[in-house]
Amino acid sequence: MATLEQLRAQDAWTKAADGIARHGKDYVNNAKGLPALIMNSGLMQVMAYLEDKGGRHHTLAQHLRLWLQGRFRQQITNADFEPFMQALMHATPADYQAITAEAFAWLRWLRQMAAARNGNED
Repeated sequence: MATLEQLRAQDAWTKAADGIARHGKDYVNNAKGLPALIMNSGLMQVMAYLEDKGGRHHTLAQHLRLWLQGRFRQQITNADFEPFMQALMHATPADYQAITAEAFAWLRWLRQMAAARNGNED
C-alpha cells in the first residue's frame, strides 16, 4: 500500500506531465511560485485569481482542486471551481487549515516533479 507521500508524488508526476504538455515551461514556473502566492494571499484568494487568469493558471488550479477533492471528499464533494469555493467558504476553520496544509504538501511535490519533467523535455 502506497504512503500518502507516494500518492502525492504519483499524482504530482501525472499532473506535471499534463500541465507541461499543455502549457510548457510556463506551467512549471507557475507551479514553483504558487506556494508563496498562497502563503501571502490565502488559498481561496489564489484559487479565485487562478480561475480568473485562465489558461495555464486554470490548469494548475484544476490540478490542485482535483487533488484536494480526492483527499477531502467529506468537505469538498466537487472539484469544479464554484462548488470547490463554496466548500472552502463553508469549511470549519480546522478543515480550512487542513485543506491549506494539504495544498502546500501536494505543491511541494508538484514543484519538484514539474521541474524534473521539464528538465527531461529539454
